[in-house]
Amino acid sequence: MIILKDIKKSFNKSQVLRGINLKINRGEVVTILGPSGSGKTTLLRCLNFLERPEAGIVQIGNIQLNAKNATKKDMLSVRKQSAMVFQHYNLFAHKTVVENVMEGLVVAKKVKKKDARMISEKVLEKVGLSDKLHFYPSQLSGGQQQRVGIARALALNPEVILFDEPTSALDPELVGEVLSVIKEIAQEGITMVVVTHEMSFAKEVSDRVLFMDGGVIVEEGTPWEIFHAPKEERTRRFLQRISGESFFAPLKEQVN
Repeated sequence: MIILKDIKKSFNKSQVLRGINLKINRGEVVTILGPSGSGKTTLLRCLNFLERPEAGIVQIGNIQLNAKNATKKDMLSVRKQSAMVFQHYNLFAHKTVVENVMEGLVVAKKVKKKDARMISEKVLEKVGLSDKLHFYPSQLSGGQQQRVGIARALALNPEVILFDEPTSALDPELVGEVLSVIKEIAQEGITMVVVTHEMSFAKEVSDRVLFMDGGVIVEEGTPWEIFHAPKEERTRRFLQRISGESFFAPLKEQVN
């Protein structure tokens, strides 16, 4: 379970998060939508203290921290409960695929190299890269590099995996392979929070969708509620701008 209470964050006196309250259940897939600058990525990074909130409570699993007085050790303990998949892969160029996946296990979790390699090979098979173990990132496509990033996150067996627009840096023809892997992970019951601009993906994979704007959660609900019957005008305008009028189904056609 993940709980955020009154999370606030500013950059250069500009308030980016204005008191976020959120609860995510174990095994839930939550996608976050919103325009550029709405605070989506900042929220994701505050969740695991890659950005330190100025105020608020963060709880992942049984670990709860007050952002105001959390020590570096405290923040590290929360960070170990999560794994993040970044927009731009963040792979080590001088390490092979399997070494990239092993790195977090060996360094952060102190797993023996032999065991770390076994775990890494298993998750790389899961993402369809068992034939690329000894390749370097420069020898892979963008989609393959992102799948290595997903395997690296899976290997850590975290409480939650955070995805920060995982397809935004990919060429259009490579997006599908990454989304397919994320869908498979979602079906396994792994808790996930996904910042994305892929509307169809959000509709298909989410248990719950959040729409953010201006540093607040404007609206949240099931995919049907958000995409076909949004209550807030700001949500409606955003979806119409992204997907056009036809994106909305008639409001009375609700799914039982």
